[in-house]
Amino acid sequence: MTNDAPLVPRRFLLRTAAVLGAAVTTRLLTADSVAEPGGTLPAAGPPPAAGPGAAVPAHPDHRLRPLAGYAAPETARRLPTPVRTKPVLRMPGAAHPMVLTFDDGPDPRYTPPILDLLRRHHVRATFFVCGEMADTQGGLLRRMVDEGHVIGNHSWSHPLLTRASTAVVRAELERTSEAVERAVGRPPQWMRAPYGAWNRRVFRLGAELGMDAFAWTVDSLDWKEPGTRTIIDQVLGGAGPGVIVLAHDAGGDRSQTVTALRTWLPRLLDDGHRFTVPVRGEV
Repeated sequence: MTNDAPLVPRRFLLRTAAVLGAAVTTRLLTADSVAEPGGTLPAAGPPPAAGPGAAVPAHPDHRLRPLAGYAAPETARRLPTPVRTKPVLRMPGAAHPMVLTFDDGPDPRYTPPILDLLRRHHVRATFFVCGEMADTQGGLLRRMVDEGHVIGNHSWSHPLLTRASTAVVRAELERTSEAVERAVGRPPQWMRAPYGAWNRRVFRLGAELGMDAFAWTVDSLDWKEPGTRTIIDQVLGGAGPGVIVLAHDAGGDRSQTVTALRTWLPRLLDDGHRFTVPVRGEV
């Protein structure tokens, strides 16, 4: 570097340094708060407005509109994750909307028509994805989020976690959360153990990764491929406030699931049932 700057009188430099020092001192004395070394600076500005995870007004026909770019509220993401002794089996409250969930996907054969049906009827759902499926279907994950759905963690390869080692359980959950975060920019806040098999270690490891445990109330039995009529009867027979419905969009031939959904979803909506997605801090 060449010294091309003009010479400045020494007295002027001293005067300038004094002024700057006074300004810095004033700034430190009037600041509202100062972060400790290694700490976090306080948030500036007004508190954020309620995010799209807040309560959504219903249509006149009680359907819920999907929300573009749905994201859980910032406050929910900061909530501590409980280490449960049993998963969420039902939504609280006598008049709480139902929750529709799909496991094992996403599958490019069955997930898109399910998403089409949900969009047509203005219904949001929760998709508990397997990492080995999600890792190559980033486009479907992004569509889920863009159309207002919630993505949950259903492990990487669908093992029986209660018989796996701590290292295996952690890897199964962690890899799946990382695959989801790569696709949509944030990790899941909910998890569902394959086969609904939980133990203390699975609850604890899920909580350490920031995920709450979510199960179901009504099993559609679509995983058995029992026939469309059976699936419809299972869901209609178990419908009610706060019910969590288990269905699948992968893991086998899910054409019966798609066909049944075309019947039972509009029927429940016509009967006045509503659907929503879980929000941390409300369960």
